[in-house]
Amino acid sequence: MSDALKHECGIAVIRLLKPLEYYKEKYGSAFYGVNKMYLMMEKQHNRGQDGAGFASIKLNMSPGDRYISRVRSVQQQPIQDIFAQINERVNNEFRAHPEYSDDVALQKKHIPYIGELLLGHVRYGTFGKNSVESVHPFLRQNNWMHRNLIMAGNFNMTNVKELFNNLIELGQHPKEYTDTITIMEKIGHFLDDAVSKIYKDLKKEGYNKREASPLIAERLKVSKILKRAAKNWDGGYAMAGLIGHGDSFVLRDPAGIRPTYHYQDDEIVVVASERPVIQTVFNVPFEEVKELDPGHAIIIKKSGKVSIKKILEPLERKSCSFERIYFSRGSDAEIYQERKMLGKLLMPKVLEAIDEDTKNTVFSYIPNTAETSFFGMIETAEAFINKKKTAAILSGQRSLSAQKVTEILSERTRVEKIAIKDVKLRTFITEDSSRDDLVAHVYDVTYGVIKPNDNLVIIDDSIVRGTTLKKSIIKMLDRLNPKKIVIVSSAPQIRYPDCYGIDMANLETLIAFRAALALLKDRNKYHIVEEVYQKCLEQTDLADKNVKNFVKEIYDPFTDQEISDKAAELLSDKTVKAEIKIIFQPVENLHKACPNHLGDWYFTGNYPTVGGNRVVNRAFINFYEGNKERAY
Repeated sequence: MSDALKHECGIAVIRLLKPLEYYKEKYGSAFYGVNKMYLMMEKQHNRGQDGAGFASIKLNMSPGDRYISRVRSVQQQPIQDIFAQINERVNNEFRAHPEYSDDVALQKKHIPYIGELLLGHVRYGTFGKNSVESVHPFLRQNNWMHRNLIMAGNFNMTNVKELFNNLIELGQHPKEYTDTITIMEKIGHFLDDAVSKIYKDLKKEGYNKREASPLIAERLKVSKILKRAAKNWDGGYAMAGLIGHGDSFVLRDPAGIRPTYHYQDDEIVVVASERPVIQTVFNVPFEEVKELDPGHAIIIKKSGKVSIKKILEPLERKSCSFERIYFSRGSDAEIYQERKMLGKLLMPKVLEAIDEDTKNTVFSYIPNTAETSFFGMIETAEAFINKKKTAAILSGQRSLSAQKVTEILSERTRVEKIAIKDVKLRTFITEDSSRDDLVAHVYDVTYGVIKPNDNLVIIDDSIVRGTTLKKSIIKMLDRLNPKKIVIVSSAPQIRYPDCYGIDMANLETLIAFRAALALLKDRNKYHIVEEVYQKCLEQTDLADKNVKNFVKEIYDPFTDQEISDKAAELLSDKTVKAEIKIIFQPVENLHKACPNHLGDWYFTGNYPTVGGNRVVNRAFINFYEGNKERAY
């Protein structure tokens, strides 16, 4: 609950389909695309605040003129920082050259960042160092325009080692062991190969090198390059690329794990990680923003022709449910309704936990992503109370006084804002006892609204590690002296690590895993841990397609309720006076609420790609051996 949980990442691609002069005349600025990119990145800042990057390509530039620009930042507010840099550079050019102000041709020739093709990226670092060198977009440079490649993505690959070794077998010497560099070099290899083959064909047809250049751009088949490059990728990804001469693409993984949306009209083609970003920035209705199908790429040629091509055979659709619960902006029409439904579906368990005593229960949430689920929970609570009111009035028939009827009708759901995060508080001391005392004060609570015989129900979107819950939230809530504290998670128990872009690489940090281990000890079944370790070890040399997830056996002896109860015990201590109850969303209810987004591997261990089982087994081996390395 309210633990820091990082996620990788957000992308935005803009292709202007008209000459820059068109946007100057219609919108007052040839920097229309740059301005829209700023808005698209800001509207996706929820997806990454460790770093941000921007790149642009100018079409049809003369030899010797700079046509690629890039800026990246890892400052505290990286999006604002990169656009402040862009703004300063542009304004300096206008001050030095007033003649540029109304001449779009001169702006394009001399001012960086302006262009017809733009790529933006916001990053949460889940793999690699958080330095500016790790921030997308990445750039692969070459004097041949067609061989320049700019890449950015929202992805994690489970088989980076295999892909890295493939590059070595191709004769390359990659400069870094990261999935981004590995993917870019793989695409770059097949891009180089395609350009070389087209040039050889053109040479046979009698064209010289200069004449061949525009023809290479026309004949280059981006879909073929992507098919060759992506053949052995295993992971979740939305991969965006710009090629120096002006082609561009965004490719989505075959299971649809990572989200991708696109929109096109006669002025623009735009792609983003989230639908409402496009709706808001370009003021277009929900139904005009399309989702890119899994395994497909949207390809925009230099000519402006747009096509959607199947690159990889789609797998069973397993789009990430955590996107729906937590990461994506709740302003998406579908996500908003799904989150409300998650809250509604939890209410029967909540009513059971408080013995249906809504009169003596205060409902609240931990800001801010749980707010929508909270609305759904309260709607259901109000429906329950209204049903009670109706029954009370009908059972009283004509004997009820006006005062009694008024008393019955006055009961309503007690809603209060209980926990308030002090966003300015920083735990700057690393020594454990001092730091724990500071963590305990990250949240303030509202005093005076809880009575000693009250239940307190608090909902959040997920409980991952439980660190903040144990060290801060429960103790702060207990100061209000409620009879019972019911902690509600709109997500199911997170039992397994993620390997597709969310920073959950280690098993031992997960509260559900720690609860299962504690139950195994309590019931003299800890030998299962040794058995699972041996089974995982025996699979280390198997091909990924033959690997099974044996970590499921850690949870098999217990019901969901037993694990929830043990988690509540672990997250409380003797200093807490109130009874603590934890309620997790059942997986079947998650599927009811999000029927089109069934990626549930964090909760079930059913990974959508073959690499997932290898990762979870490696995570267990690391836990058993006390190895703090990542599992992928």
